[in-house]
Amino acid sequence: MEKLKLNAQNLSQFTDRVAVPKYDRSKVKAGIIHVGIGGFHRAHQAFYTDQLLHTKGNENWGICGVALLDFDKKIYDTLKEQDGLYTLVVKELDGSLTKTIIGSIVEYLFAPENPKVVIEKMADEAIKIITLTITEGGYNYNEATKQFDFKNPLIQHDLENPSQPKTIFGYLTQALKLRKAHNLKGLAIQSCDNIQGNGHVTKEMLLSFVEKAEPTLVDWIKSNVSFPNSMVDRITPVTSLLDISNLKETSRIDDAWPVVCEPFIQWVIEDDFITGRPAWEKVGAQFVKDVLPYEKMKLSLLNAGHSVLGILGALMGYDTIDEAVNNQNIRIFLNGYMDTEVTPVLGDLQGINLSTYKESLIQRFGNIYIKDQIERICFESSTKIPIFILPTVKKQLKENGSIEYAAFVIAAWSIYSLGLDENGKSLNINDAMAGVLHNKAMEAKDKPALFLEIETIFGGLKESAVFVKAFTSAYQNILKYGIEKSVIAINNNAVNKI
Repeated sequence: MEKLKLNAQNLSQFTDRVAVPKYDRSKVKAGIIHVGIGGFHRAHQAFYTDQLLHTKGNENWGICGVALLDFDKKIYDTLKEQDGLYTLVVKELDGSLTKTIIGSIVEYLFAPENPKVVIEKMADEAIKIITLTITEGGYNYNEATKQFDFKNPLIQHDLENPSQPKTIFGYLTQALKLRKAHNLKGLAIQSCDNIQGNGHVTKEMLLSFVEKAEPTLVDWIKSNVSFPNSMVDRITPVTSLLDISNLKETSRIDDAWPVVCEPFIQWVIEDDFITGRPAWEKVGAQFVKDVLPYEKMKLSLLNAGHSVLGILGALMGYDTIDEAVNNQNIRIFLNGYMDTEVTPVLGDLQGINLSTYKESLIQRFGNIYIKDQIERICFESSTKIPIFILPTVKKQLKENGSIEYAAFVIAAWSIYSLGLDENGKSLNINDAMAGVLHNKAMEAKDKPALFLEIETIFGGLKESAVFVKAFTSAYQNILKYGIEKSVIAINNNAVNKI
């Protein structure tokens, strides 16, 4: 078979190689704008929408993908060149690959190139939903003050240059202002990021910005815009050059940026769409009245579990998550953390078998074909740990429960922030707060508790004598004995307590 470039013109020639869209893409119109068209969106929301487009009557629910940041130029160029098409490669647990060409992204815009076009598209009457994957840090939330961070230079830019915004808040504000001015209906803004109460947070942060930028718009937003909460789940590692070349060799598809992912997928959504929505429930999404229990479970177990494996694995010199979880001692530690510290604070999860869910996580983490890079998992840990791990710590401290496992992970993160693994190899720490983290980690070498003084991350945790003691002890043990021996000691201590 000849290798063919993936684009609309060649699409019909792939039908005997992989699954392809069977709907007429020329008739699909964008009713959804998605901001942040990275790997996760393309493995998750765009996949669900593609499946739905195979059902008649959904032609108005195509996706317009918006690349918001300068950094996103590559994905924009790729989608533009490939007419929005890409290959989704599911890496099954047995090593087989399920390949599908996804066609739900029918438009694509690069915001830095022409902000006005993006604002006008967001204000288009045909757009009923704006979905977001802008990472946890994109919501501009200060953990210490629990408020919107107006000190952010990009936010200051948007306040001073409203027609040339750089943040999602600047774009949304101007688009909603335009909708109001044209007497158009509002829409739903749906976060698909890993934040508990992500819809509530999106609303609170946007209104905080609008109150300062366009105060007369506040009441209109409250009446005309809905912010449904949602919980999303699918492990989506960074696409490697090997993934690209394998697709070329096995299916003869020349795709510049395919997406690889695990077979598991879940989307739980609060049914609060003020101007209508796609029937995503027909293709596996779950609409519920209250997403919070599902969010809390997933953030506290899966996302926190990823961070545990990422930080400990990085220090031990591992490259991928499966390597870390397939180390028996690390796996026992993770199970101990989930059972002893997370499960007691989750409350009633009606209809969910937690034991089965936790077992499935270990299986998913251990998928040797996914090769999820530890560096990806540790990316922007300063915005992840306050969301994934610290709520569990605070709840356990309040109830005089166990915090030993979490204190150990935070201590390991402090040592990780020094920039070297246990073998002396440099760690590539990709974090907006990398400089602050490193400086505090250096200070903490003499007095470990100084690391906890980063208020934007830890808030008032340094005031807890119980946590500081556990953190300091863990820090000293890791430096003296290394990660694995220290983990074994915790695991043995847990067994002795039973």
